[in-house]
Amino acid sequence: MLSINRLSLADAVKLIEGASEHTESIAVPMCIAVVDESGNLVAFERMDGAKVQSVSLSEDKAFTAAISRRPTHEYNEISVPGNLVFGIQSAVGGRFSTVGGGYPVIIEGETVGAIGCSSGTAEQDMACSQAGLDRLLDNS
Repeated sequence: MLSINRLSLADAVKLIEGASEHTESIAVPMCIAVVDESGNLVAFERMDGAKVQSVSLSEDKAFTAAISRRPTHEYNEISVPGNLVFGIQSAVGGRFSTVGGGYPVIIEGETVGAIGCSSGTAEQDMACSQAGLDRLLDNS
């Protein structure tokens, strides 16, 4: 029998709070998605003014980070023509995101969920997700 650790709703709220605080400091409204270890949505926030396509993209980024157990930007760097990973973005019905901004939440070596931010540049999305992680990990 397996015991599975996953993010609680309270953990998801901390992630969103940290990311939201950072988005306010850079004045870029975001969509912020938090998923459990299997990529299922736990919590979501769409800030006023966030881009419409960012609703699904933020969830796909979080989904990808959770199921792959690595940040989405790492796939962006390696999924280029000629590399064996090229084409992975078509996996899971096209939900596999190689756009920066998705980060797994790893506690004691175990992926327990993920956060995905979208609406800014990839670098801004990554910074917002990292701010969410920092908030959770600093308060754990």
